[in-house]
Amino acid sequence: MPAKPLRDLVDFARKNSPFYAELYRDVPQGVSDITQLPIIDQTAFWAANAWPGNRLLTGPLTDAGVYTSGGTTGAPKLSPWTRTEHADSVTAFGAGMVKAGLKPGHRVANLFFAGELYGGFLYIEAALHNAPVENVRLPVAGSAPNEYVADLITAFGVNVLAGPPMKLIGVAGAVNARGQAADSVELLLFGGDLLFDDQRPELAKAFPNAAIASLGYASVDGGLVGAPVPGDDVRVHEAFPDRTLVELIDEVTGDPITVPGVPGRVVLTNLFRTLMPIIRYPVGDLAEWIDTECRRFRLVGRATEGARLAMVTMRTEDIRAVIISSDQDRVVSGMQLVQRRRDGKDGLVLRLASAGEPPAGLTQQFIDAVHAARPMYPEYAAQGFIRPLAVEWVRPSELVTNPRTGKLVQMVDERPHS
Repeated sequence: MPAKPLRDLVDFARKNSPFYAELYRDVPQGVSDITQLPIIDQTAFWAANAWPGNRLLTGPLTDAGVYTSGGTTGAPKLSPWTRTEHADSVTAFGAGMVKAGLKPGHRVANLFFAGELYGGFLYIEAALHNAPVENVRLPVAGSAPNEYVADLITAFGVNVLAGPPMKLIGVAGAVNARGQAADSVELLLFGGDLLFDDQRPELAKAFPNAAIASLGYASVDGGLVGAPVPGDDVRVHEAFPDRTLVELIDEVTGDPITVPGVPGRVVLTNLFRTLMPIIRYPVGDLAEWIDTECRRFRLVGRATEGARLAMVTMRTEDIRAVIISSDQDRVVSGMQLVQRRRDGKDGLVLRLASAGEPPAGLTQQFIDAVHAARPMYPEYAAQGFIRPLAVEWVRPSELVTNPRTGKLVQMVDERPHS
C-alpha cells in the first residue's frame, strides 16, 4: 500500500474513524503541518479500540491479521493490520535487516516469541521471507530450550540468531556451559528491548565471530518505527523513508525537540496504515537526536506510558488500576513504576507511597494481583529472563517528581544508558 500524504491520511481518518473525527473536531481542514495535530492520549485511544463497539477503525475487520501487545490480559489491546499493510511493513523491515548485516545465504534462527496473538515471531518470520536477499529461515521460537538452540547451531551451522536480548543471553549461556564457542554465528540481531553493555561479554564469549546489531525498531501497536543504522551504537535508528514520521516531544512542554542530545518521547506517525491509523502516537520510548537534521535518533529508555521488560509490557495505567482494585483499605497514596537493572537483568519495582506502615501481607497481595493481571511477568522471571517483581514502600514526599513542574513521574527508568 503506497504511503499517503499527511493531509490525505488525516482527512481519511477524520472521515472514517469516529475516534479521529472527535479528536480532530477543532482541527482545520487540509492540515499539512503535523504539529497542528494533537498527540494521541493512549488511554482514550485504547478505550476506542474495543470489541464490540469499536470506534477507532476506519472500516470493517474483514481481511486482516490481529496482534496484541505482550503481557496484556483482560480487555485486550488488539492491533489489526490489513493484508497489504502487513506486506508493506514486513518488506520494509526485511530491507532494514539487510542494512543491519543480513547477507545472502545466511541461516537464521528466529528466537522471538509466539502465541496468544503476540506478533514478534510471525512478524520477523515474514520480514525474513520478504527480505531482498536469499536466506534460510529456521523458525525455532523463543519457547525452545536454550540447549536445543545450542545443538541446532552446531548441527546446522547457524549464521544468525534473531531474538530478544534475554533469549540471546540464554542461548549464549548454554553454549558457554559446554566450554565451546559457536564459531558459525556471524550476526546477532536483537529486538523488542534494549541491549546493554553488560550483556556483551557473555555474548562475545559464546559467539566470538558475531557482530551485534538491532534488527529494527517496531512495536505491535504502532508498527514500523525506525530502521537500524549501521555503526557501533546499536541504539541509533532512523525513520523508514516514505513510511514513518518520527518526532521527539518534550515531556513537559509538549513541543517538538529540534536539537541533538535532548531526550524526548518518541511519537510516531505511520503513513500507510489506514485501517487503524497511527497519527502522532506515543510509542512509549525516550530518544534523542544525534544529528542537527533530526533524522537519526538514539533510544535512551522508556517514557511514562510504561515499562517493557524482555517481551512483557507493563503499562502504567494498567498496573495502577490493579493496585487500586486490590487496595481495599486505601493504604496507597501514590505510585510510580521503577525499572532497574542488576546482575545483567531488568526488573520492575512498584514504588508505593503510604503515610503509615503498610499492613503485613499487603506487599505480597499486590504482587499476586499484578501477576494475575500480567501472567507473562512471573513466567519470564521464573525462566530467568527478568528479575522478580518487587515492591518498595516510601513516604509520599519520596516519590520522584519533575523538578520543573512538580508533577509525579509515572515511570522512572534507572537503567544505564549504555
